[in-house]
Amino acid sequence: MFLDIVISILWSISPFGEAKVGIPYALLNDINIYLAFALCFLANVLVFPIMSFFLNVVNRYFFKWHPYKKAAIFVGRRAKSGAGKNVQKYGFWGLMFFVLLPIPGTGVYAGTIAGYLFGMQKRKAFLANTIGIFISCVIVWVTTVIAIGGFK
Repeated sequence: MFLDIVISILWSISPFGEAKVGIPYALLNDINIYLAFALCFLANVLVFPIMSFFLNVVNRYFFKWHPYKKAAIFVGRRAKSGAGKNVQKYGFWGLMFFVLLPIPGTGVYAGTIAGYLFGMQKRKAFLANTIGIFISCVIVWVTTVIAIGGFK
């Protein structure tokens, strides 16, 4: 059980799944439904400060190298195009809505990058990302609980 908890947390901080994969993994491995939600949500929220540090400190250092700069510009353009219209037009609410969509590419990683690229205040960006993550987690959690209940 401990290993399943660790794996669900790792999925929740991973850019390949976030809590959208961590929660179903935890629930399918018989972890308490409330514990699964809380741990995956908190793990996913921890991505924001890590990404903010990366964007403010590490990114500036590595931006000097052409291969990194090319990749960073590609990722930035994708995040900006995905969230751009919503964040530019609606600000906080647009970013929150973008992050709450439980589909690939719209999580806290892209939300943090979008908030950074549009110059949003850190507190507002953090709050928008956290609320969006929470709503996304609720959607995934309820859907998974209903689906698992339907199979048992």
